[in-house]
Amino acid sequence: MEATKVFRHQDYELLCSAKPVDGDRFAPVLMVSKQVWPTRPREIAVKRGDYTTEQTAIDAAYAQGVEWIANYG
Repeated sequence: MEATKVFRHQDYELLCSAKPVDGDRFAPVLMVSKQVWPTRPREIAVKRGDYTTEQTAIDAAYAQGVEWIANYG
């Protein structure tokens, strides 16, 4: 099962997920969509890391999303 949370930051929506991998570890997944035209969703690469809970993986995805918006948004 994949845990998912949606956040809004500036004019963007961040869909942050935690995908189970390697038994008790989780990988962060990040989709960024602009809330004004054009609203093309983009999957942003997040370092896999060593996340032992879904929440820490989601937090890592969120932090990467905020950084991506600051640099490229």
